[in-house]
Amino acid sequence: MENQYKVELHNVTKEYDLYRSNNDKLKHFFNIGNVEVPRFWSLKGVSLNVKPGEALGIIGINGSGKSTISNIISGIIPQTTGTVDVHGDTSIISIGAGLKWNLTGDENIRLKGLMQGLSIKEIQEVRDDIVDFADIGDFIGQPVKDYSTGMRSRLGFAIAVHINPDIMIIDEALSVGDDTFYQKCVDKIMEFKKQGKTIIFVSHNLRQVELLCDRVAWMHFGDLLEVGDTKETVGHYRKFSKDFKAQTAAYRKKYQVAKKKEQADFDIEAYERQLVEERAKDSDKSKQAISRDVHRTLYKQILPEKMTVTTKIVMWVAILLFIFTGLVNISGHSFTSAIENPTVLLHPVDHYIKSQSVLFNNN
Repeated sequence: MENQYKVELHNVTKEYDLYRSNNDKLKHFFNIGNVEVPRFWSLKGVSLNVKPGEALGIIGINGSGKSTISNIISGIIPQTTGTVDVHGDTSIISIGAGLKWNLTGDENIRLKGLMQGLSIKEIQEVRDDIVDFADIGDFIGQPVKDYSTGMRSRLGFAIAVHINPDIMIIDEALSVGDDTFYQKCVDKIMEFKKQGKTIIFVSHNLRQVELLCDRVAWMHFGDLLEVGDTKETVGHYRKFSKDFKAQTAAYRKKYQVAKKKEQADFDIEAYERQLVEERAKDSDKSKQAISRDVHRTLYKQILPEKMTVTTKIVMWVAILLFIFTGLVNISGHSFTSAIENPTVLLHPVDHYIKSQSVLFNNN
């Protein structure tokens, strides 16, 4: 049975830990001591879906979580909680996304093609089309680190659209380049739409969004404020932008500071309780059972960011066993004698020096 949606996000959050140093990061991972880590929630519980063959636009002011969503869907970064189901191969197009700067343009074409499952023969078949589309001339044989921002964007777009992805994610990639390249990109996207490809289009350019998208999601400081028909949602966003710009600079600053504080103070446990209460209204299950279901749903795709107590115990046992084995080898005693009389391991270095001296004198 064909999937009803190409992309499904349920209660997705994304937390960024703002570590002050690498030392704090290590302490936090190994769960050593109380490390106070400032946090920032880029997403605060987003549920969203994209249908097969649909072009979904994502709009919002800077810092609203647009690029975070695109990176999570493409698999570049993991979500903190929630579930993300992507039915098909994704290809993200943003300025320099996925390009290895120390490799040449040609090497990046081969690398990206192999990563998408193409054979060497298939990559060679599309190589010339990619080079022609990117229009970067002899620079194709130079390291990407020597490219301009526009050249990297053109190469990234050219590679992404020629490896035939199921889901194309475009994150501000049309904001760089001249009118000729822009028109080539639009024509290619329209070609993908006719082929029934799924497109996620992240942009500040509302005219482009209106031209390319069937539906639009409006992100606002980590919240999904609205999702719906392109004309209607873009109209609401334009009105907000117009009203916001009409306010005084002091008001705009105060508003942004307050919203960012909400992102910093977001409480994931309170959000989980809220989900439990909402589901309890329409369910015959006990609240305890609903709570278990909600927790399982939120965390079933998540890897722990800290070592659990069990993992720490196993790690320390392994370290101690490793040290014990090393001391036994240096001491020259057997494991049995070392276990029966651990004092023989107290001076393993002296024993090692003496044993080497005996060997030297015998020789």
